[in-house]
Amino acid sequence: MIPTGQSAAVHRRRRSESRLDTPASGTRPRMRLNTPQWGRGEIVIVNLLRRLGCRDSHFHALSLGSVGLCIGLWIRAKTVDQDERGNAERRALFVGLWAPTLWQIGDSLSTARPRSPRPLLRRLP
Repeated sequence: MIPTGQSAAVHRRRRSESRLDTPASGTRPRMRLNTPQWGRGEIVIVNLLRRLGCRDSHFHALSLGSVGLCIGLWIRAKTVDQDERGNAERRALFVGLWAPTLWQIGDSLSTARPRSPRPLLRRLP
């Protein structure tokens, strides 16, 4: 009888992963995907945004603004014809999906430690 289900799949996966770690004769071991590596701890996008001069409060304000825009578009969708109402409601929902993304970027900017103090763009006096 062949085992089926989640436990059998996990067992097969663990067996195949253990084979990846053991090198063949004279070869280097393969790197596993999604494993932390030394020297790659800083998030590149957060570092770039920080060097551009963005702050966490900017993204939190943008997040709240997108919620307001979503509500405004949704209210406006109620005033258009029935033919265009579906597109207007979808547009409002699409804008509403920006809020959690922008909020998380702001949280990443507030929790990540600054790596390079030099700004990417020079500020005017």
